[in-house]
Amino acid sequence: MTALGARVQRGDRATVLARSRARAALLPDLLVEARRIANIITPGWHGRRRRGIGEEFWQYRPYAPGETVARIDWRRSARDEHIYVRDLEWQAAHTVWLWADPSPSMLFQSRGATISKESRALVIVLALAELLSRSGERIAYPGAFAPTASRLGAERLAASLYGETALADQPDLSHVGGASDLVIVSDFLDEPEAIEARFAPLAARGTRVHFVEVADPVEESFPYAGRTEFLDPETGEKLTAGRAETIAAEYRALYLARREALSRFAQTRGWTHTVTHTDALASAALVRLFGLLSGEGSA
Repeated sequence: MTALGARVQRGDRATVLARSRARAALLPDLLVEARRIANIITPGWHGRRRRGIGEEFWQYRPYAPGETVARIDWRRSARDEHIYVRDLEWQAAHTVWLWADPSPSMLFQSRGATISKESRALVIVLALAELLSRSGERIAYPGAFAPTASRLGAERLAASLYGETALADQPDLSHVGGASDLVIVSDFLDEPEAIEARFAPLAARGTRVHFVEVADPVEESFPYAGRTEFLDPETGEKLTAGRAETIAAEYRALYLARREALSRFAQTRGWTHTVTHTDALASAALVRLFGLLSGEGSA
């Protein structure tokens, strides 16, 4: 179990293929579970106003230097001292990008957990895809699924992930634009500085990022005692503790400090941070996420 270790590259091709096949085998059942959760949440959630392809009025927004003056709405601008642009639906197309961490550390599942971290991450992503697709939102998955607005969005996303033989350990964010929300579901066990360097450029684009941290209960509590061997699933390195209980307090402090650093990083940029535990229901995190995506929740 890696507390603060950096990500490393994938192993040999045989290992990559074995992992992709294992993930593919899980996806049909996880899609069923995601839809079950979505059906529970839907009656209490009214969704957002749709943004999609069209030519109907969407919103007024302040004019930005460099834009063509043909887009200025002079009648609206005449009401006060500001200059406004009239946006149509196609000009304000919004995409919710979804990504579940496929790193080896996400395979971890303790005896007290009902699901692995990877499975929880995929369920959250697929349930979000289902609910967002039902409400007419465009969804996408970096490196695997282009922005799409379809009632079958979750099914198509699952099919795309099913066919991927090697998902990148980090998302390709080059296509994530300003008119977007980005939901990242991971255990975030990288160094905080590495996470900040990876996502900070998105703030300048105007992208709103939602970090969803998946945690196994023993990663927080560290219940180990006596001689214990720990294996890093990403590097293969082993650590043997003669009396594991003697390092418990220091470990918990480091683990929670990492989480607090991620939360501060998100808050200072107007982003959000949600924690979901694999020994608890996924629906609680999903309800919070939908509130945040709709602008009705509190970060």
